Amino acid sequence: MHSTGSTIRSGASVRPDLTLALLVSTFVFLCALAWGSPFVGASSAAVPAWTQQSAAASATFTGTILRNGEQFVLRDPEGHIFRLDDPRHAQPYEGKAVKVTGTLDTGAKLIHVERIEPVVA
Repeated sequence: MHSTGSTIRSGASVRPDLTLALLVSTFVFLCALAWGSPFVGASSAAVPAWTQQSAAASATFTGTILRNGEQFVLRDPEGHIFRLDDPRHAQPYEGKAVKVTGTLDTGAKLIHVERIEPVVA
């Protein structure tokens, strides 16, 4: 018979290898459970932002338009700041109380402007 150079291990010497493999597998599994959602299905964070935006309905936001560098923001009565995506619409209303109609991207705190109207006091 021709020997290929491989050795056959006895059952007693395989047992420690299987035990080690089982311990490592268990450790990895417990770490995955502790970590949570990245290992369990798709989370809402995995959904593209444009998908969330297209499902969002238009809403109305009131506040004052302010300039922040080259951008314009809306500061609402509670002091929350929202960026506005269209400086051309916002510029004429700088410093004025307005009503902005658009969709809100909550993650970016950005309003996609559809319409801006002055608030009549």
